[in-house]
Amino acid sequence: MAPSAANDDQQSGVGETDGFGGGRSPFSASEDLSGNGMRRATVAFIFVTVLLDVLSLGVIIPVLPTLIEEEFLGGDTARAALYTGLFNTTWALMQFLFSPFLGALSDQFGRRKVILLSCLGLGLDYVLMALAPNLLWLFVGRVLSGITAASYATAGAYIADVTPPEKRASAYGMFGAAWGIGFVIGPAVGGFLGGYGLRIPLWVAAGLTLANALYGFFILPESLKPEHRSPFRWRKANPVGSLLLLRSHPELLGLAAVLGLYQLAHQVFPSVFVLYAGHRYGWGPQLVGMTLMVVGLMGVFMQGYVVRRFAPVLGERKMLFIALTLGATGYVIYGLAETGWQFWAAIPVFAFVGFFSPAIQGLMTRRVGPSEQGQLQGANSSLAGIAGMLGPAIFSTVFSAGIADSSPIELPGMPFLLAAFLHLLAILIAIRVLQRPRPDSADRSAKES
Repeated sequence: MAPSAANDDQQSGVGETDGFGGGRSPFSASEDLSGNGMRRATVAFIFVTVLLDVLSLGVIIPVLPTLIEEEFLGGDTARAALYTGLFNTTWALMQFLFSPFLGALSDQFGRRKVILLSCLGLGLDYVLMALAPNLLWLFVGRVLSGITAASYATAGAYIADVTPPEKRASAYGMFGAAWGIGFVIGPAVGGFLGGYGLRIPLWVAAGLTLANALYGFFILPESLKPEHRSPFRWRKANPVGSLLLLRSHPELLGLAAVLGLYQLAHQVFPSVFVLYAGHRYGWGPQLVGMTLMVVGLMGVFMQGYVVRRFAPVLGERKMLFIALTLGATGYVIYGLAETGWQFWAAIPVFAFVGFFSPAIQGLMTRRVGPSEQGQLQGANSSLAGIAGMLGPAIFSTVFSAGIADSSPIELPGMPFLLAAFLHLLAILIAIRVLQRPRPDSADRSAKES
């Protein structure tokens, strides 16, 4: 009899099963990944890979707009803002287009090759940007950065390969913690180094990424066994084809909708936070930076420590609903806070969104086989790319409407209230999806074989 969705939290791949009822696990029979110690070491390397890649992205955040403005546009701030927006949108577009491509490549050729080539390409790309003689070359570098940084999908698939289903939430929590650490430390380091030269952070980013590629060349084993690989097909290596995987099971499509709404809501911070904090609270760059640092540190604490402690107790379903509910609560407080202290009071409440990513990844990876993990992560990254393209336009427009003189009521926090509404929609979809009976993983594996 098929288990209910409630069994997601208890079903595991303990022993010789692969978590899908398909015999021995992809890591238990692997010579390279035998033993818990080796699995921990490989997950640790993926953690370091993501951390260094995000650090390399983070260190250029404070200097890229200034580099465009001062070195290429002669101090024209308005044009620099337009070009910076174009560069960021293009980066998100490349993520959308190429995450499925790299995920599909990793499903055929293995995770190791794709991760190492992406690290190498990203490092060389930073060298190109550091040497860029004009704006066109800098733009080309940003395009290549978006393509090569799409390897995060492959890193996510690697974790699914080497981690039993019941431990994936904790592993993905560490994955999220690496993102948080990178985006807390990276901009601070980039801002400091930028004081000595606007191109120095680009050289540092190149050094970090290339050093990581070299380290991985000697340390990182392959995680995907040959019998679990699938041939590369263009129909699943493009964003549309990759997203079709999400329709392969009603639950998977519903969970993807939950993920997409969450990712879209999260775009409120990069889209309007700086303008919102300056308009409503009169905060300058230092206080804005300090606030973002605190938000980031809370996220690191939640995903790096709290998730690991509570995931086995709460389970993925409860973690998902806690994250969405308290995230919506935090967004409402952010949007209604009339003082800076009230805004800060919401940070510990909002920090529980750190439960979301490990929970949704754990739930989704259970619903596909080993040969589809790369395609799944590519599809998820494409959803993030879509959110990255739509979010800035949506939230900046809503913010502008909320503070316009023609508005019937001044409500500068409207973007955060919209983000809370998106969370509520995600909760309703999650309730509907996770109430359905789920086909046994053994049935799915039998169909695939």
